[in-house]
Amino acid sequence: MISVSEALDLIKTHTGQLPTVKMQLRDSFGCFVAEEIVAPISLPFFRQSAMDGYAFRFGEISELEIIGECKAGDALDFELQANQAVRIFTGARVPDLADTVVMQEHVEANGKNISILQLPDKSANVREVGEQIKAGDQVLPAGTKINESIIGFLASFGITEVLVFNKPKITLIVTGNELQEAGSPLQPGCIYESNAIMLESALKSRGFASVRILKVEDDLEATKKIIAEGLEDDMLLISGGISVGDYDFVNAALQANGVQEIFYKVNQKPGKPLWFGKKEKTLVFALPGNPASSLTCFLIYAFSALKIMSGNPDIDLNFQTGVLKHRTYNKFGKTLFILGTEKNGELEIYPKQASSMLISYALGNALVMIPEQKEELEAGESVQFLPINRN
Repeated sequence: MISVSEALDLIKTHTGQLPTVKMQLRDSFGCFVAEEIVAPISLPFFRQSAMDGYAFRFGEISELEIIGECKAGDALDFELQANQAVRIFTGARVPDLADTVVMQEHVEANGKNISILQLPDKSANVREVGEQIKAGDQVLPAGTKINESIIGFLASFGITEVLVFNKPKITLIVTGNELQEAGSPLQPGCIYESNAIMLESALKSRGFASVRILKVEDDLEATKKIIAEGLEDDMLLISGGISVGDYDFVNAALQANGVQEIFYKVNQKPGKPLWFGKKEKTLVFALPGNPASSLTCFLIYAFSALKIMSGNPDIDLNFQTGVLKHRTYNKFGKTLFILGTEKNGELEIYPKQASSMLISYALGNALVMIPEQKEELEAGESVQFLPINRN
């Protein structure tokens, strides 16, 4: 049995980034850029008007003759004289000889002439070439996560595809004869299956949508066969069947499929019977079947591996520090993961903590980590916690 830190170190050692892939920009949301992106053109590409108004050559002339019109999309130019102006609209190309735009609210129109009521500063309301970014400048460093604003920004350069780290394909196998699908009356001795939908939601909320869910009864041959199918993907998550009961066949089925065991059992509560291994390119996490244990192991371990695989440069868990509101005990000699509520840095621990219970997960917003060597912590003592369930 190994410690939490040893388990995380082994996961980092045995996890690598997935290959890069050219992806259509419209499909790249949530991916991480695999190379520096530089501006292929300047933005703006040409001098633009920032207002609806009139473009003219700056001077002390208050009466100007209107000799034409420029709207967005026009490529016209005008040989402006000192006493002339062009009607112009926001985003339109400013004529080469014009250097200033006066807002339409600051003029008085009189047929083909205007009177400037409030003279702007020279160069006012003109977006210069490269004002936002110049051609050749860095747009994004490698490792940037693509969001909606970045997609819009890249599209403004005419970029249609980007080189990103591929996202892993994931198979989730759920084991257990006692599991029953929701939607029908619960049969004697059965429980409604919840881990699949819980873990699928955890994956999708973190940007991993390529999830295949398979279910298998507690049978060795069936488990061997379905694990072989799951090993075709980049990550295999297995819920349940990893303990040492007479009907826990996952460990034997993994061995039969040639999966290398890297560690089994972590000195923590809940989630001690966590199994981690790999076969060729595929990482395998066999998670405990109890819901709270399963989710804890996913959040601490499997998600850490997924971040590395997808090119996320921030591979740490990013625990925060808070203080306990009440005295807390850890009599197990294990790293304790417990649920609570954090408000303004103060942590209140929920009374109901068990590997089978999700009620505290559902209500809490902090997964608190109590070190294995700490048997008693006083109110006001500092501990680390992982924020959860936050928008």
